[in-house]
Amino acid sequence: MTDNKTIYALSTVMGKSGVAVVRVSGAKAFDVYDEMTNKKSVDVKSRQMDLLKLHNQAGELLDCCLVVGFRAPNSFTGEDTVEINCHGSKAVIRGILSALSEIPDFRLAEAGEFSRRAFYNGKMDLTEADGLADLIDAETTLQRKVALEQMGGKLLSLYDDWRNRLVSVLSYVEAYIDFPDENIPENTVFKLENDVEALKKEIESHLANNKIEERLRDGFKVVIAGPTNAGKSSLINAIAQRNVAIVSDIAGTTRDVIETYIDLNGFPVIFSDTAGLRETDDTIEKIGVNLAKEKIAAADFKLFLFDASIDAPDIFNDYLDSENNWLMVANKSDKLTEAQCQALKNAGCVLISAKNNENISAVTDKILSYFSEIYDKSSSGLITRQRYKEALSECVENLARFNLQKEIELAAEDIRLACRSIGKITGRVEVDEILDKIFSSFCIGK
Repeated sequence: MTDNKTIYALSTVMGKSGVAVVRVSGAKAFDVYDEMTNKKSVDVKSRQMDLLKLHNQAGELLDCCLVVGFRAPNSFTGEDTVEINCHGSKAVIRGILSALSEIPDFRLAEAGEFSRRAFYNGKMDLTEADGLADLIDAETTLQRKVALEQMGGKLLSLYDDWRNRLVSVLSYVEAYIDFPDENIPENTVFKLENDVEALKKEIESHLANNKIEERLRDGFKVVIAGPTNAGKSSLINAIAQRNVAIVSDIAGTTRDVIETYIDLNGFPVIFSDTAGLRETDDTIEKIGVNLAKEKIAAADFKLFLFDASIDAPDIFNDYLDSENNWLMVANKSDKLTEAQCQALKNAGCVLISAKNNENISAVTDKILSYFSEIYDKSSSGLITRQRYKEALSECVENLARFNLQKEIELAAEDIRLACRSIGKITGRVEVDEILDKIFSSFCIGK
């Protein structure tokens, strides 16, 4: 913390609203009662909400609102905290903030400072702080679910377990450092090396199964690709249930990539409608085709759409890979015979009529099934930050170097560094160098 002053900030969005919340935290937080109301702070009962009139230093009435105090350590920050639930007009908010600035030893909070103080006071660890930031930004049910699980300590429990197991190994190794004349029994060497190897494999598996952390935050990328006039724009409009792209019979209408964000049963998904895949001499259209190919290469899932009345699935052979993250979609099924439809189904295609909005749910169900499978593999503990990956990879590297055939002091240092790597995630080490990066993303009042 930069100082011990009492901090204050608006915790809700500035603007016209029915109610706004101004939060105050610090040793002198209850001075709000003495300085701005007719109620004395000594008479305030913790967690009791009072209807009070707020005045500034000049005695001017600012608002009549609900004020509640939380005495340390039973508050969000672990400090004395006061929350003012006032009317949400800009004039009222500005008046209250101005009056708070006049109270001695009060200052406006910095970005994320309330959560930072909660961390310093042991009210949350860094994974829980990250979960809180994700909850604030959550737009889908799945994002909310993952954020709440992290706030509830799901990742903390996993990482603390690993760290505790490493501390146990370290305690054995350091015990033998204190008695250099004694050889470590072979059965102890076998147990310690096996324990470290088992833990290393657990962390490696955790890293390998976590491929969706950024996608949960930023959105899974689904690209709709195919020849001109295959119905790509009609399909994205049908999925979005609104007109996202221009639909035209003129080949080459879509020249740029058109993207739309969709909440697909809780999964945040960015659908991209791309230019038709074909050879062209048109300079602008050629750029669009190249962009389409780039989107295909970067997509998490690919919808290869074709006009089943004139094309076959093999037109996409050059774009298929072994990841199985694609689906053949045969459009304009209303123009096909039953025999043609059956042949395409046997080839693994999903048949739709984008124009008539037929069987679109079969496409979205396949996408959901693919993303759900990836999510289920990672659901034991999603890695929600890149810095977690980096720290865990660093931990694995240190564990890979560990063995008791080398000098025991070096073996102990390998485990100590591995512990420190996990500690960088939870905050169990000196981590001032990463705190600014974490909390700077928070809003001022949080």
